[in-house]
Amino acid sequence: MRASFRTSLPLVSLSLGYFLVMLDVTVVTVAVPDIGASLHAGPAALQWCVDGYSTVFAGLLLLGGGLGDRFGHRRVFLWGLGVFTAASVACGLATTAGALVAGRLAQGAGAAFLVPASLALLRAAHPDRAARARAVTVWGAVASIAFGAGPVVGGLLVAGLDWRAVFWLNLPVGGLTIFLTMRHIPASQSPQGPEAGRMDPLGQVLGVVGLVALAGALNEAGTAGWTAPPVLAAAVTGVVALAAFAVVEHRLEHRLENGKTTSARRPLLPPSLFRRKAFSATAAIGFLISFGYYGMLFLSTLYFRQERGYDALETGLALLPSVCMGLIAAPLLGRVTARTGPYVPMAAGLFLGAAGFLGWLVVSPGVPYPALLFALAATGLGQTTTALAATAAVIDAAPADGTGVASAVFNVARQVGSAAGVALFGTVATAAGGFTAGLRLSAVLAAAAFLTGGVLAAALLLGVRRRRDAAATGLVPRVG
Repeated sequence: MRASFRTSLPLVSLSLGYFLVMLDVTVVTVAVPDIGASLHAGPAALQWCVDGYSTVFAGLLLLGGGLGDRFGHRRVFLWGLGVFTAASVACGLATTAGALVAGRLAQGAGAAFLVPASLALLRAAHPDRAARARAVTVWGAVASIAFGAGPVVGGLLVAGLDWRAVFWLNLPVGGLTIFLTMRHIPASQSPQGPEAGRMDPLGQVLGVVGLVALAGALNEAGTAGWTAPPVLAAAVTGVVALAAFAVVEHRLEHRLENGKTTSARRPLLPPSLFRRKAFSATAAIGFLISFGYYGMLFLSTLYFRQERGYDALETGLALLPSVCMGLIAAPLLGRVTARTGPYVPMAAGLFLGAAGFLGWLVVSPGVPYPALLFALAATGLGQTTTALAATAAVIDAAPADGTGVASAVFNVARQVGSAAGVALFGTVATAAGGFTAGLRLSAVLAAAAFLTGGVLAAALLLGVRRRRDAAATGLVPRVG
């Protein structure tokens, strides 16, 4: 038992790191009114306290993944933890709105280094596919619990202490995670080895500018409107920068493929990665599930607050059947994925989630809460099951020397999907002739997103089975 406990400590460390990242997505939201009153912060500053974190997180994920592949994932994981913990101290000590926003942006940067490295270390610690599938479900379930517990934990801390407590909470958890990482996760060389070549500074700058601008535009669109000049300017900047990024990455990879020396610059994101159908389809599924689920989670939060008059803590408790489905999904999914592979539970989760979103069609200001339980539980279970299975699929589909970038792309897709869903569904809710009508229409859009993802997952499953059947009959060699 003692040996088993010690072998689980690397997973505990990696899970705690992701726990911090996901907790800070939601724990701050319930503290916003108190922050505004304490720091005399205006609406714009308060919005950036919430959205700035996710904007920088999304914008720096590719850079974080590339740095991990270049310098070693343990080192970058510790960098991210250190930045995140130090930024939490800055947030807890902030005396002005500007200082708090700066701390939140720094937290997002730390999270962007931490998450891709965490997944890469998870793959290295569990080379066996079945064991890795079980580890991924634990890792993701801990994050799901953190996300779901955020509003409740934040409400309790604000009510019992004050808003600064939501940041002080990160210190003991961050310190413990750093200690466990240094003690139980061995240092490793760069996955790309000594022949890694030079870095890609132009690609890094273009990728960061493009992703930050695009994420910022989506975050602002939900409140300022899609045609607001700052939103349009940020969106155009993001699209142009990402288009230039794609051109630069294609040229760099083309030079390497044509026999240039190994000391040449390597692309931050090799375009050939998207030629792996399993990877590109799973990344698209990551976008779709976050688009549908988090867009609807945003509206359902507004529904309980505005239409039913719940306070922050009551709203958090009302959403628990949805946001805490990791407790149910993880034990089941670990066994199923180890036996069937990730695509069976992925497809099942997507179709279940689509049915759950259609359950929101019964919504009205006075509908009994039990009538919404199916919608809440089915969407939460469907999203969590799909996200955990898709994470396992992305790790399996990634090349060994590109796990960090591959996991970063998947997380970028999820972050952009979340921002797009919140922005679009927020617009629909205000333009559909009433909040309830907008909520129903958004539920249909979310169901369509999950159904589209379900078709993609089913196609991947059929492809795997065809290759397996062909290998069994000797038509093609069996692969790994």
